[in-house]
Amino acid sequence: MRKILFVLTIAVVFVFTSCNDDDGYSLGKYWVSFGIYQGENGSTEQIVLDNKDILVPVAANFPGWASDFENGDRILVNYTILDEVLNTDGSVNSYYVKVNEVDNVLMKGIMDITEENADSIGNDPIIVSEYWMSDSLLNVKLKYWGYNEIHYLNLVKHPGDLTADDQPIQLELRHNANEDSQSIPYTAFVSFSLNSLRIAGLDSVSFQITSTDYDGEVYTEDGVFNYSDLELPMP
Repeated sequence: MRKILFVLTIAVVFVFTSCNDDDGYSLGKYWVSFGIYQGENGSTEQIVLDNKDILVPVAANFPGWASDFENGDRILVNYTILDEVLNTDGSVNSYYVKVNEVDNVLMKGIMDITEENADSIGNDPIIVSEYWMSDSLLNVKLKYWGYNEIHYLNLVKHPGDLTADDQPIQLELRHNANEDSQSIPYTAFVSFSLNSLRIAGLDSVSFQITSTDYDGEVYTEDGVFNYSDLELPMP
């Protein structure tokens, strides 16, 4: 777990493809993927990756790691595949894995911005490197400068019920650096649930996100949240 809530700096190659793309399993190979932890009372049940692959941890580099996580936590996991569990038709059901490293990824909803919380949400710059969607989550890779204070990041919109005429729904990525000094460059990941953007009678909505970098330049990203084939909202 990291002191700075959403900081995640790791020097690895990210692999987002299906585990089944590999030709064989070896203790010298590893994958790094985003997923959702599923377990209760420090007992690991499984990890569901963004591509729907299921990992069943049976070994780890450090014992007791599951006690740091709660059911539904967003995680980034480095793992080695030990074996696979097959269905009766020969397709892969899940993978037995060794957990090499695992980090908590900040996962939040969308906040309504008001006069009361506008200052605490902050107006500090942030650099967006990438956006991508997975299920009902909008994932963001970002960069910022800091030192030893806790930073806060929120995705905000104006309050009020949404209608089809509000599209594209206007969102803003807001950063509060907590008056931290700009001494060290950080890379971080954060995931936002878009379920609060669902509009009755529609199966998808368009949105636009803005953020401001350290040069005062406004970065804009357009996207579509398609929930036509999603089941229950993710936590």
